[in-house]
Amino acid sequence: MQYWLIKSEPSSWSWQDQLDAGEGGTHWDGVRNYQASNNMKAMKKGDRCFFYHSVKEKSIVGIVEVIREYYPDHTDEKGRFGMVDVKAVQTMPSPVSLAQIKAEEKLGNLALLRQSRLSVVPIDPASWELICEMGGL
Repeated sequence: MQYWLIKSEPSSWSWQDQLDAGEGGTHWDGVRNYQASNNMKAMKKGDRCFFYHSVKEKSIVGIVEVIREYYPDHTDEKGRFGMVDVKAVQTMPSPVSLAQIKAEEKLGNLALLRQSRLSVVPIDPASWELICEMGGL
């Protein structure tokens, strides 16, 4: 299993929206960056992703699971990009803020910090475990 972080603006798609999608989950569309798209292409069914509220909140608020691997994004008129489907797995008991992540030396290598504008980034297993602990899991 691999681990990822996916970002969403809560005004566009919030954690509550993801929860409301239920067991059937929903597609993760609208990614228009080649590196983020390549990260999604590497996702496999069963992989886990932190769900990150961007813009004002800047916090990891939940965990989703990839339930369908990369396929064409119906919102991309040029047909260059794809999407995956995800379903909510668990709400973080305590959201983990970007400030908390930046303050933890062991997380200094995260792509979230090095490539802050990228909407889909990998998370190494040790960092996944540490962030889960920080969030009360």
